[in-house]
Amino acid sequence: MEYMNLGKSDLKVSRICMGCMGFGDAAAGQHSWTLDEAQSREIIKHGLDLGINFYDTAIVYQNGTSEQYVGRALKDFAKRDDVVIATKFTPRTQEEIDAGVSGQKHIETYLNQSLTNLGMDYVDLYIYHMWDYHTPMEEIMEGLHSAVKAGKVRYIGISNCYAWQLAKANFYAREHNLTEFVSIQGHYNLIAREEEREMAPFCADQNIAMTPYSALAGGRLSKRPGETSKRLEQDAYAKFKYDATAEADGKIIARVAELADKRGVSMTEISLAWLLAKVTAPVVGATKFSHVDGAVKAVDLELTQDENDYLEELYVPHALVGVMAQNGKQKA
Repeated sequence: MEYMNLGKSDLKVSRICMGCMGFGDAAAGQHSWTLDEAQSREIIKHGLDLGINFYDTAIVYQNGTSEQYVGRALKDFAKRDDVVIATKFTPRTQEEIDAGVSGQKHIETYLNQSLTNLGMDYVDLYIYHMWDYHTPMEEIMEGLHSAVKAGKVRYIGISNCYAWQLAKANFYAREHNLTEFVSIQGHYNLIAREEEREMAPFCADQNIAMTPYSALAGGRLSKRPGETSKRLEQDAYAKFKYDATAEADGKIIARVAELADKRGVSMTEISLAWLLAKVTAPVVGATKFSHVDGAVKAVDLELTQDENDYLEELYVPHALVGVMAQNGKQKA
């Protein structure tokens, strides 16, 4: 395993971040394909054994049970100082808005609940899960800074935003001596490359770490035609993100399979090797040992420039999907 600093922070993270959305009580949240606690613990332990020290979860994953499973497993299998724990908070609810709950109070409440779920005194990286168009940005930045000052958060990150929003927030923080975002978790993979337009060059200029989610497009970049999984069949949100572009994406996926055969490696290794050349640490979900193994092996695989060009050649512009599409229809 290789390790890098997370942007400007002193957090030393493994080049693979284990995404923990697949862990949690399947009856407790929106996903029916998640692993129970015993299975989750086995995957987490396997990741630790292979050198993964970076784990990403969220308070909304299966109603907090992902955080609970992750927290208990890491407490049993690792020293706290040896792992980097990231969790995320969502925007204020309509009920909170109606009740006049401020952005600062919202962050304090959600963070305290996440710490309770995790069984920890602090998180290494607290991530703003998506831009809140109904809460002043200043309240969010001040609330996050307060969490850092209180010792409950070491660094802050953001997910699902535009480059101008990240720039606006960090420049505000810099101007007012507040904590800046050190990482961005956006939607980025071989068949969803819109982050390359503005976000990637901005992050390179500002030394902000990119830790993209959906690194394998919900499994699409790791499976050949006809291969399936419980998640591929049941993940309605991933279908919403990728089904509309399946024909164009399929041509790229075919090239991934072709290169995998040529190099004698898995499709996972090819897809992640391409991404690892561009980002700090992709967030890779795992529900089987083989998922962890493939991700870790990708760290040691270096593609040639010709191979990278071959994988990138057929990409066509994609409309933004999911949270980003919804955000784009709202007014800041």
